[in-house]
Amino acid sequence: MSPLDAKQRASLPDSAFAYIDSRGKRRLPINDAAHVRNALARFNQVVFEDDAARDNARMRLLRAAQKHGVVPIGFVRAQLHPQRRLPKGHVTFLLIDLEGSTALLTRFDDRYASLIAAVRRVTRAAVRQAGGREVDARADDLFAVFEQPPAAIEAALEIQRKMRKEPWPGGADVRVRIGVHSGRPTLTDTGYVGLSVHAAARICYAAHGGQIVVSSAVHSAAHTSLPDGVGLKSLGAFRFQGLREPEQLYQVEAADLPADFPPLRAAVPVAAATARRGGRTR
Repeated sequence: MSPLDAKQRASLPDSAFAYIDSRGKRRLPINDAAHVRNALARFNQVVFEDDAARDNARMRLLRAAQKHGVVPIGFVRAQLHPQRRLPKGHVTFLLIDLEGSTALLTRFDDRYASLIAAVRRVTRAAVRQAGGREVDARADDLFAVFEQPPAAIEAALEIQRKMRKEPWPGGADVRVRIGVHSGRPTLTDTGYVGLSVHAAARICYAAHGGQIVVSSAVHSAAHTSLPDGVGLKSLGAFRFQGLREPEQLYQVEAADLPADFPPLRAAVPVAAATARRGGRTR
């Protein structure tokens, strides 16, 4: 395939590209069979602005493939089963949950969908920038995976910084809680399964808006490679419903982010749990 030079690209109509972003940048040329094949191969390398943009580009690409007689072998299957491209083995999960979603829904009503879209734009950009992959997004939360803990912490910090700088409508205080945990889950056709997934969710939902809480596994792997000005403050050991063993938790701290938060939610300190059992440990 001969690459298009600047003059050739400029002469093509918008319909000759699978994706045009909000700034008008045109990507993935689909003007002939060779470029359609190239677009099919490169589709998953493109950073789309949101799911709607990705879906629209996919449909345009598939229509172009049909028009030019190109059979998209493997492409549709890969899009329907993105988990097959997720990392296996020992991985690090990052969960993001919007704080006070019910109150925000009441306040913004039919504008709430736009608010959620903006939150996802911020969070997804940070995840991609740090090399993570989105596993799932439902309602007001997002589940991502990283091959290494430091990258997950990098993404978490960037998310909290961007959330604080974003000009939210009406001056609303929009904050997300973040939990980070490492483990060795099983990757199936429907995604990750295992106690590490449940632990990551518990850690996330224990945090407060603006807070980043990580497990002892993440602390052990990342504490020596944190950026300058970033630290991990011990919060103590906690028990969570459904998990057999207590978890030592840490708060990620940076000079440009809030550091004072209330006690963790839905997490029982080990000392308190022991006291309720009359001082006995299991």
